[in-house]
Amino acid sequence: MRFAFKTAPQHTTWDAMLEVWRAADDIDLFESGWTFDHFYPIRGDHTGPCLEGWITLTALAQATRRLRMGTLVTGIHYRHPAVLANMAASLDIVSGGRLELGIGAGWNEEESGAYGIELGTPRERSDRFEEACEVLTGLLSPQETTTFKGRYYELTDARCDPKPIQQPHPPICIGGSGEKRTLRTTARFAQHWNFVGGTPEQFSHKRDVLYQHCADIGRNPAEILLSSHVVYAGDPAETAASAAALGAVGVQLAIVTMQPPHTVTALEGIASALSQID
Repeated sequence: MRFAFKTAPQHTTWDAMLEVWRAADDIDLFESGWTFDHFYPIRGDHTGPCLEGWITLTALAQATRRLRMGTLVTGIHYRHPAVLANMAASLDIVSGGRLELGIGAGWNEEESGAYGIELGTPRERSDRFEEACEVLTGLLSPQETTTFKGRYYELTDARCDPKPIQQPHPPICIGGSGEKRTLRTTARFAQHWNFVGGTPEQFSHKRDVLYQHCADIGRNPAEILLSSHVVYAGDPAETAASAAALGAVGVQLAIVTMQPPHTVTALEGIASALSQID
C-alpha cells in the first residue's frame, strides 16, 4: 500500500503547513502531499481563515524537491478550464513535473453563492464537468491548438504554451462518488480516482460501479489509481488500522487528512504507524 498526506489550508497558518511539508519531503513513506481548493473552511467554523489552494501549492512546490502534489480537488466551476489548464501547465513546470491535477464537479453552495459563482443543478454540474475535462485534456496535450464547442465552453484554436512536463498531461485525479455521472466521467478521463472516505464496503461498491463504467467504454480499470481519504483524528494507530482495512479491499493509496493544528510531531507519528502495515 502507498501513502500520502493532506493539509487542508483551513484554520491553520502558512508557517505550520510549510513546516509539515518540508518534514514530509524527507519521509520517503509519503509519496505525495495534497491541499484542498476552497475559499471558506469546510470543517469547523466556516467564517474562519482559509488560504487559497493553488497559491499555497505553488509555494510548497518551491519548498520541496520530491513530493508529488495536488489539490483534492478543484471545483471546476471556480475557474474557466482554459485558465486552469495554463495554471496546471505552469505548476507542472515549476515543480519539475510533480503535479497531480485534482478536479471535481463542485458542490459547495455556501462559498459559491457568497461569491456569485454559479454552481448549477447536479445535472448541470456534471455536464459542465465533462466539457471541462475535454478542454483540459486538449489544452494540456501535445497538440498545438484546441478547438471545442460545448454548452458551457467554447475554444477556437486555443493555445496553452508552454506545455506541462508530464505528457500527455499531468495525471488527472477525479474526486467524487456519484454513480451515474462522476464515476462515468472518471472512467473516461481520469488516471486516479479518489474516494472521499467511508467504510471498506462503501468503497468496494463504488469501485465496482467505476469498473462497470470502464467495461462499458472499453477502458482497462488497471489504468486508474484507487485512493481514499483517511482522517487522522489524533490516534496514529487508529489511522493506520483504517488505512489497512481499506487496503485490504483494494485501496492503493491512503491519503491521510491531518486536522489542524498541523505539526511535524503528528506527521511523524502517522508515518511511524503507517510503516507498520503489512
